[in-house]
Amino acid sequence: MEKFAPTQLAEDWDNVGLLVGDRALPIERVMTCLTVTPETVAEAVQRRADLIVTHHPMPFRPMKRLTTDTITGGIVWQLARAGISVYSPHTGFDSAENGINQNLGIRLGLGELESLIPQEDGVQTIGAGRLGRLPAPQTLAEFVSGVKLNLSIESVRVVNAHRSPVQRVAIACGSGGSFLGKAKARGCDTLVTGEATFHTCLEAQARGMSLVLLGHFASERFAVETLAESLGASFESVEIWASATERDPLSWM
Repeated sequence: MEKFAPTQLAEDWDNVGLLVGDRALPIERVMTCLTVTPETVAEAVQRRADLIVTHHPMPFRPMKRLTTDTITGGIVWQLARAGISVYSPHTGFDSAENGINQNLGIRLGLGELESLIPQEDGVQTIGAGRLGRLPAPQTLAEFVSGVKLNLSIESVRVVNAHRSPVQRVAIACGSGGSFLGKAKARGCDTLVTGEATFHTCLEAQARGMSLVLLGHFASERFAVETLAESLGASFESVEIWASATERDPLSWM
């Protein structure tokens, strides 16, 4: 994991690496997931996982008490009792050379991919976010159709729906509205992210940029599935799977 998604790439505010567990324990079964929830923990316990590799850290903030009085405390307590360790790469995985943003850009058909905010060493494929170009300009409707097809999702939300064309696109998985200004400064006409605040949407409208909101889950879940495949290829003696019970908590009615 450290080679694939170096923890040094993580943001300063993040909580990454081994968060629960004993480094000396043997590992035979590993489950990947986007988020540690009561449902994913139940699956890990039922399938006797030794390790959960979760994109979102658990715990994320410091805990003064480890009790079942809170949801987070109850989850950590249950994991510890079951002997299940937790590892999170989080923003290190977002920014890695072959991380979530890089692969999201590839899935969306973008070429000439480079980091939106490169690391200090200047390597173009390491750093926060991505930007790239479509082979030819598209209308936003055409671009969104391709997005939905390549991510197997039914709907997205957009800002400036009638703006055209789309060609230079920025990507920030998860909650990436804060990248809007940087995307505009680097000449992007569109930002694709998981979610953004209402005021960020208004800002995009005022700047004349298109904003494509995939949903936080859809913008990142595919990556923990491919991560399970990649880890499985590297550790053939270990049973590794992506959570089968994890679902997007948001739905349309």
